[in-house]
Amino acid sequence: MTAAQFEDLRIDEAAEVLAWRFDALCRSGFDLDAAAVLAANVEVDLHEAVELVGRGCPPQLAARILL
Repeated sequence: MTAAQFEDLRIDEAAEVLAWRFDALCRSGFDLDAAAVLAANVEVDLHEAVELVGRGCPPQLAARILL
């Protein structure tokens, strides 16, 4: 999702997207702080983040790569 697409969402939709992203990141192994930062940065590709960890990349390193 691009920042422009995110900005076009209603407030309740944006909150749902951020919560969904945060949940997916936490479930894939990111700690709460990293998940919050990555979820809020909507230009970070969520699927790429989950794939990196799924392939064995430590979550802390994946967060550094993505940011």
